[in-house]
Amino acid sequence: MKIVFMGTPEFAVESLKSLVENKYEVVGVVTMPDKPAGRGNKLQFSAVKQYALEHNLPLLQPEKLKDETFLSELKSLQADLQIVVAFRMLPEVVWNMPTYGTFNLHASLLPQYRGAAPINWAIINGETVTGATTFFLTHEIDTGKIILQEKLLIDESDNAGTVHDRLMVLGAGLVKRTVDLLVQDKIEGIDQSQFMNPDLKLKPAPKIFKDTCEIHLTWPVERVHNFVRGLSPYPAAWVELQFPGQTGKTTLKVFETEKEPAIHDLIIGTVVTDHKKVAKVALIDGFIHLKQVQAPGKKRMEIGELLRGMR
Repeated sequence: MKIVFMGTPEFAVESLKSLVENKYEVVGVVTMPDKPAGRGNKLQFSAVKQYALEHNLPLLQPEKLKDETFLSELKSLQADLQIVVAFRMLPEVVWNMPTYGTFNLHASLLPQYRGAAPINWAIINGETVTGATTFFLTHEIDTGKIILQEKLLIDESDNAGTVHDRLMVLGAGLVKRTVDLLVQDKIEGIDQSQFMNPDLKLKPAPKIFKDTCEIHLTWPVERVHNFVRGLSPYPAAWVELQFPGQTGKTTLKVFETEKEPAIHDLIIGTVVTDHKKVAKVALIDGFIHLKQVQAPGKKRMEIGELLRGMR
């Protein structure tokens, strides 16, 4: 079976690697065009492109997925199957091209958390279980027939980074199993409507922007803690705080926190600190302890290092 793989970030590399190492015939790799990055604005390869180059895999980097030249090159690869992992929304002319169609790996248990940031939103919402799904692409995003699913437990100590890394490996295994079934003609996708019931509330996973990442000090402790976990290490939650003895507010990215449920009579948003190792913020139902933060123009640091610099 000839396979074309489509993906861009590190998350996708593990699945591509699984296909190559298990001797599947990957006849082409499609990834995003190179983008300028860093201080020198040097063109930077995607993680998937880097892997493709290292393993001499034919590479396509279209600016537009409906471009006639790209479509002609893609068709010439004569793929039986296309696999998408963390790429772009495909037009029908692309996903409907191969004999076996196109399937996608999504980092949630569909139909929950359809959208661009399923890992982040699952943790932000305090889920204790997530997973990965392979499904056939169709017109509406993340709504196609489900092929396989596998669950993954989210621990209290997890953040978006740790769940990402475990789902990356779990997802690669799921991609391989899905291809194995397709090769054996043993797949009949299950319509997502069969996973629905009148009591099921679907939770979306929209793209995250800087404004989305602001911590609201009116939130309770649990919500703030999960919010920080769900955005750590990237893009990171942020908050403006007035530290005792400082003339203005400090904007901090927050990477790690601890919860302290408590009853208090402080004004919400008050920072309580010993100026050495502890800085906690008063919330409606307790305190959130700042553990790892980053001030503008500084590196990520333990809270004690920040406090010592303020003295």
